[in-house]
Amino acid sequence: MEKTVHEFIYYLNVERGLSENTLNSYLRDLKNFLEFLNQQGVTKWQEVKRTHIMKYLIFMKEKGKASATVTRNIASVRSFFQFLLQEGMISENPSTDLETPKQEKKLPEILSPQEVDKLLNQPDTTDFKGKRDKAMLEVLYATGMRVSELISLNVEHVDSNNGYILCKGKGDKERIVPLGKMAIKSVSDYISKSRPQLRKNLSEPALFLNHHGKRLSRQGFWKILKKYAEKIGIKQKITPHTLRHSFATHLLENGADLRAVQEMLGHSDISTTQIYTHLTKQRLKDVYSKSHPRA
Repeated sequence: MEKTVHEFIYYLNVERGLSENTLNSYLRDLKNFLEFLNQQGVTKWQEVKRTHIMKYLIFMKEKGKASATVTRNIASVRSFFQFLLQEGMISENPSTDLETPKQEKKLPEILSPQEVDKLLNQPDTTDFKGKRDKAMLEVLYATGMRVSELISLNVEHVDSNNGYILCKGKGDKERIVPLGKMAIKSVSDYISKSRPQLRKNLSEPALFLNHHGKRLSRQGFWKILKKYAEKIGIKQKITPHTLRHSFATHLLENGADLRAVQEMLGHSDISTTQIYTHLTKQRLKDVYSKSHPRA
């Protein structure tokens, strides 16, 4: 049964070109489902019934899994059974018309422009690592790119003269995103003065390097961000995605076109971008409630 799961992951990789993170998510979800089925005494995919999947839903809820986690798991299971049906491995799809729990729409956490300024001014730019950190934070806020996209950047992807950066997103889709003056200055400063000190191998293409001279990892960036967030005393939970959310919200608050923001974020569906319009409306409502004498 596990072999079939890996065949499905291979199919998603080759046929649909999904990102490594998405593939890992599918694999994790299906391994958890497989483990549950083994406990139920199921030894073949052909033996799986609708009742097994319903029991798995109840099992996850009893384990205290969030609605979003349960929904994602069931989506993975549903896609997997569609694949099995398509490949002729099963004659009926037991996951058809499954009801998944309604997700609570949580608005993303963002920083105020003042908090972003404080955060971006934390790195000590007299130090070569500080120059790198400053450049990374500036690029992340200037472009709204994902951390996976940030750390996958190569030096050749930066066009400082024209103020653009080439970003490779989900499914290896490329997009060109403009860089602001502050980000261009910080990146140029890092490339000319700091990166040569971090680089150990002249053929290393990665833009942002760790102290070993290798490409910086997601975990490495997360530690850097957490350190600076603690320095300025940000009490809310801050993640690398917080700057992406802040980027989108601040653009829309200042009159940016929703389609333009969608393109810069690399969203394939504009409905994903629309969450930020709800956020700007909520912020306006909060400001009104605090400021208007008869609110």
